[in-house]
Amino acid sequence: MNFKPFLSKHNFVLGAMILFFSVSLFPKLNAQDETQKSIQKFANALQIIDYAYVDSTDPPKLVESAIVEMLKELDPHSAYISKEEVEKVNEPLVGSFEGIGVSFQIYKDTILVIAPIIGGPSEKLGIMAGDKIVKIDGEDATGKKINNKYVMDHLRGKKGTKVTVSIKRDHMKELIDFTITRDKIPLTSIDATYMADPKIGYIKLTRFSKTSMKEFHESMAKLREQGMKNLILDLRGNSGGYLNVATDLADQFLTSGKLIVYTEGLRSPKQEFDATSSGDFEDGKLIVLINEASASASEIVSGAVQDWDRGLIVGRRSFGKGLVQRPFRLIDGSVIRLTTARYYTPSGRCIQKPYDEGAEEYYKDFKKRLEHGELVHPDSIHFPDSLKYFTHDGRVVYGGGGIMPDVFIPIDSTRFSDYYIDLVRKGVFNQFVMGYLDENRQTLNEQYSDVESFKKDFVVDDKMYDDFTAFAKEKEVERKKDDKYYYPDEDIKVQIKALLARNLWGVNAYFIVINQLDDDLHRAVELINDGKKFKELGLK
Repeated sequence: MNFKPFLSKHNFVLGAMILFFSVSLFPKLNAQDETQKSIQKFANALQIIDYAYVDSTDPPKLVESAIVEMLKELDPHSAYISKEEVEKVNEPLVGSFEGIGVSFQIYKDTILVIAPIIGGPSEKLGIMAGDKIVKIDGEDATGKKINNKYVMDHLRGKKGTKVTVSIKRDHMKELIDFTITRDKIPLTSIDATYMADPKIGYIKLTRFSKTSMKEFHESMAKLREQGMKNLILDLRGNSGGYLNVATDLADQFLTSGKLIVYTEGLRSPKQEFDATSSGDFEDGKLIVLINEASASASEIVSGAVQDWDRGLIVGRRSFGKGLVQRPFRLIDGSVIRLTTARYYTPSGRCIQKPYDEGAEEYYKDFKKRLEHGELVHPDSIHFPDSLKYFTHDGRVVYGGGGIMPDVFIPIDSTRFSDYYIDLVRKGVFNQFVMGYLDENRQTLNEQYSDVESFKKDFVVDDKMYDDFTAFAKEKEVERKKDDKYYYPDEDIKVQIKALLARNLWGVNAYFIVINQLDDDLHRAVELINDGKKFKELGLK
């Protein structure tokens, strides 16, 4: 019997099987091998430095620095947190502390203000999102020494103590100095709850923390007692927080079984989050206010509401953070907060904006939007067809760079007035208000029983305003003829009145008064009362 043909065929099959398994397994084995080689290479380099370097070294510090630099190569949101910093970093979402009141991130060895905490000392002085803190008490606050511990050590402190920071603001040539009096930082999630109209409730949520849902339900109960039928949820400036809180909040507006968001990554299996039957506001007109500082969890809620055609999204394009971070604890108690997945809205949108040009360019996005005219004209925004998606009822929406509102409202350019900026940063508003209250607090408390009567009847008259401008002049703040933006006198009067209300009745009172100047909110109220846009888009 001639076995050659059989052997030839057998060898071919065997060879094909070997080739198949080689293609299937070798890449994985090679990847593991490369990772192992890299680990050995790093350990080898550390051993050589420890053995042969000219001076003594600090191996733990070298390793920590290497981890920090390594994470910078991945994305703008992966970060290293030392053992000492872990508890403090989580405080804004779980507790309280005393300090200057900003959320921040370190990039390129610089302290970047993500957002001032509303009601905190930095917000009262006019420190803004995007500001870079480059000096603290005259000492340079940039370079390799800058880490979370450095920031905590220099900006945290006992209530009543002072710290001076020098800030670099993108559109200003000179550094701006602020002397901040540290205070107890308010860490409630909801800053304002009141009736914006006889049937329209207003809730301003500033962060997605552990207490957010408890506060939300309390706010909703309070508004219903006052006759609320429709709701405006203000997520402007809300930079995010816990994912589960975002899904819980979105659940309040969607009926049972509807997808809220799903997450997925190369090594993170797809995970879906669906609405339950426990919604607190599944009927009634809903508007969500967003802007360029609304990020992450805010975008999850906005995206779910928009994709299910549940309500109107009003304002300006959101920040564009669609990455999920998971904490991994290292052997010394430190943590790597690593991006492990992207999140997707119900229509399949990933709204993460590009970060391939590095973290510095990533955080210059606001400046770019301003320069390109996007914050004033929505027509300047162009998305490719590849990023086109559809809501449940077939409306076109886009991914790849934040949530685009259904109704666009341009930014209030008067806030860029040099005069207004100087009034805020030099503490003129707050110092004048505190001085006025020193002399008139008892009279005001006797004359006005609550913020509503104060809002209706108190007037910043001409004499009081003249006193204010004279006080401002003493602080070397005057209007300049070449100021590109004009901040109206009447708006300054409202600001004074709002600050008086805050000091008399708290943050909620501040918003009740200051929101007289809020064009976004006024437009939202009009949209609900008119109802045409809701009908046009087939919304409830």
